[in-house]
Amino acid sequence: MDIEQKQAEHIEHFVKQASIIKGSSSSLANLIVEATSHPSLFAFSEILAVPNVLELQGTEHSIYLDLLQMFAHGTWSEYKSNASNLPQLTRDQVLKLKQLTILTLAEANKVLSYDVLMHELDVVNVRELEDFLINECMYVGIVRGKLDQLRRCFEVQFAAGRDLRPGQLGNMLHTLSDWLGTSDNLLISIQEKIKWADNMSELDKKHKKENEEKLEEVKNALSLKADMDFRGHGIFSEPGGVMDYDEDRRSKR
Repeated sequence: MDIEQKQAEHIEHFVKQASIIKGSSSSLANLIVEATSHPSLFAFSEILAVPNVLELQGTEHSIYLDLLQMFAHGTWSEYKSNASNLPQLTRDQVLKLKQLTILTLAEANKVLSYDVLMHELDVVNVRELEDFLINECMYVGIVRGKLDQLRRCFEVQFAAGRDLRPGQLGNMLHTLSDWLGTSDNLLISIQEKIKWADNMSELDKKHKKENEEKLEEVKNALSLKADMDFRGHGIFSEPGGVMDYDEDRRSKR
């Protein structure tokens, strides 16, 4: 079962659970802790959209709504900057947020230096970093890539997508619109070049046909001239032949 299918099943489970919890903010808080600790769940926007979860805002458990938003869009370094305003994380949650941090970094750059990764993940040495990338990221299936010890970097070949941040969808649509506009212009340019090539092909065919016709005319003219020359040579030869025959008869007499 691939990671996308697993995600869909886990998301559906937690959305259903959140939807049936009524009037118990503590139960929703516990559910959020369970979801953010789950080893195979890496998307949280659908859970965030459940009305019961949004109702945590303004309650004594509102920090768990903030926590869920952090797991949907934030990174480990962002959590550390706001740790005083958020619940303390369990070991599983720390691991999950660091995994999500890798996904966020991979969105912006497909070549991640070891120095940047160690800083963002609070990893003290290359061995620990590579073990984390292999065992907790590539083996899990959220990223694929190549560890380059010589260049001290991780080359990302695939990374699972994270939840869209507020405003990110608009930026994506704008980028897509620009891409479509560029594609349309490129298509028009290609069509014009094809049309030009077709016109040049037609002109070439026409020019070739004209040359062939001229060549045929020259051949016909040369053939006619050669025929006339041949006929002319035959006419001038006949009187000489008659004269020679008559002179021969007179000599015999």
